[in-house]
Amino acid sequence: MTTITEKILEGHLVEGGFGNKENGTPKLPSYGSEIAIKIDQTLTQDATGTMAYLEFEALGLPRVKTELSVSYVDHNMLQTDFMNADDHDYLRTVAAKYGVRYSRPGNGICHQVHLERFARPGKTLLGSDSHTPTAGGIGSLAIGAGGLDVALAMGGGAFFLNMPKIVGVKLTGELKLWVSAKDAILELLRRLDVKGGVGKVFEYFGPGVKTLSVPERATITNMGAELGATTSIFPSDNVTKKYLESQGRAEQWVEVKADSIKDFDEVMELDLSSIEPMVAKPHSPGNVVKVSEIEGTKVNQVIIGSCTNSSYRDLMVAAAVLKGKTVHPDVSFAILPGSRQVYKMIADNGALGDLIASGARILESACGPCIGMGLAPRSGAVTVRTFNRNFEGRCGTADAKSYLVSPETAAAIAINGVFTDPRKLGEYPKIKNAKVVIDDSMIILPPETGNGKPETEIIRGPNIKPLPELKPLENSLSKEVLLKVGDNITTDHIMPAGAKILPLRSNVPAISEFVFSKIDPTFPKRAKEKGGGIVVGGENYGQGSSREHAAIAPLYLGVRAVIAKSWARIHKDNLMNWGIVPLTFVNPVDYEKIAQGDTLEMPHLRDELKSGKEVTVKTKNGDIKAKSELSPRAIEMLLDSGLINYTKKKAG
Repeated sequence: MTTITEKILEGHLVEGGFGNKENGTPKLPSYGSEIAIKIDQTLTQDATGTMAYLEFEALGLPRVKTELSVSYVDHNMLQTDFMNADDHDYLRTVAAKYGVRYSRPGNGICHQVHLERFARPGKTLLGSDSHTPTAGGIGSLAIGAGGLDVALAMGGGAFFLNMPKIVGVKLTGELKLWVSAKDAILELLRRLDVKGGVGKVFEYFGPGVKTLSVPERATITNMGAELGATTSIFPSDNVTKKYLESQGRAEQWVEVKADSIKDFDEVMELDLSSIEPMVAKPHSPGNVVKVSEIEGTKVNQVIIGSCTNSSYRDLMVAAAVLKGKTVHPDVSFAILPGSRQVYKMIADNGALGDLIASGARILESACGPCIGMGLAPRSGAVTVRTFNRNFEGRCGTADAKSYLVSPETAAAIAINGVFTDPRKLGEYPKIKNAKVVIDDSMIILPPETGNGKPETEIIRGPNIKPLPELKPLENSLSKEVLLKVGDNITTDHIMPAGAKILPLRSNVPAISEFVFSKIDPTFPKRAKEKGGGIVVGGENYGQGSSREHAAIAPLYLGVRAVIAKSWARIHKDNLMNWGIVPLTFVNPVDYEKIAQGDTLEMPHLRDELKSGKEVTVKTKNGDIKAKSELSPRAIEMLLDSGLINYTKKKAG
């Protein structure tokens, strides 16, 4: 008897199992033990994908070996100069050379398009974006990771992770009118906060599951990333089957369900009928209250979209609410359809016209303002978004206050100009059903190779720079603490996004000038003057986006180690992949013994890591202990100065 998560993990297990079941499948180990799984599908997006394909090239492999790999362009779409366009041409041509499908700019947000056209029940998906678990809404075991992990998976390599705890979330009841799946995941965030899912998979079951459509399920699995979860997953049932049929993919449906709830490590219950409209207040997705508690608060901007809430259903709700009405004169209102499919459908049935008539600004199918790529609010603004993250400054305006809500709540606010409980709008609108528009003409298939056919020439613009040098780990380390930060530091803090910085993702020397710029603009200059150093962090260090530039750029500046109280999974993996040592305080109170500017000595760093011992850290206030919490494989990788060198050594 196993859960969905265990079934998929066991069916894809490459390393880390022990014993054998009757059918010969290796048995999964206990929580926390390292395992390796085969990856069926990968996805990349242009903000992380450019580096991922440079890494794939560094591996020297002739072709990807996955069942399916897709390169999406959806982040760096604001083309104010040559850099983003150059990256797009690089991605297009490198995809053609190595056997990857290429989703052109304008085709849509990677997670929405992948859900529609490629995600499959029972398959594994690894993506260079932290919201890859969106595909869990269709019954795929979908995990976000750094670009280097995805590059290895594209080459046929296994993906390593620690065996997670499996939390069964029993859904009962049914969402009431004016309450949506966004409110359900916000309620979970209210209960558990942004660290509540670390080291866990959230698997949904119970009678309430069948009341949710696949896009609604995907909204929940998408924001499971904000819980810190490894991934989230729903069963593949008749609802899933109908969704795949509507997408012309009926033959890809398989039933995937848990055999018994007794196998969950933890079980919690969520009564959908008890949920009210919710809102995440600044500056954390876990800072959740009921919308009714902040009613009347004035709002300056409302945006409906992102990979969380840009499906046909989401935009149709907004269009129905706004039909015949005009957006409040004090509100700047915009929508961005999640895919060209959604865009075409709302255009064909008149909903797009209703939105335009209401005063909505229509953006292209892309991530856009979710990552600070355009439509930044005015200074000091209150901006309300159906997005998944509201970290300080992420919207592009440093002093703006960003709130996260459902499409229903967003539409109500757009009309009234203040926070409004959408249940006060009256009768819930009827959503028009529409035939799904299937048109994959914006997805370019890679050409066949061999038999004398010429290989694709890769186009490299001047912004495409080589990977940084990987430096061997020192036997002993004596470095200054360049920066000491508090709890819940995000990868947005470490390596900001936005219209000015994102185009530099393929140019590490240039993007490194912005490391920690939101916290301390002098950090890059000091790091170079000091010849590198150490960073000290608090709890949940590195939460948020999967962007591996939050590891690569500090490496370029000479950061050799980070000591924190606790870690977000993806960022810790990214640091290891690039040869930066992630250490955890054995005694968290030792965090107080270190100040910025102190010199820390680790006289036996390499030997202590190699032997699995705790690392001795000498401070001006006496010796403290730090632990690596790494597997023997990960330690060997660190000693080899990162995953690329480790992989080449193993292959050689």
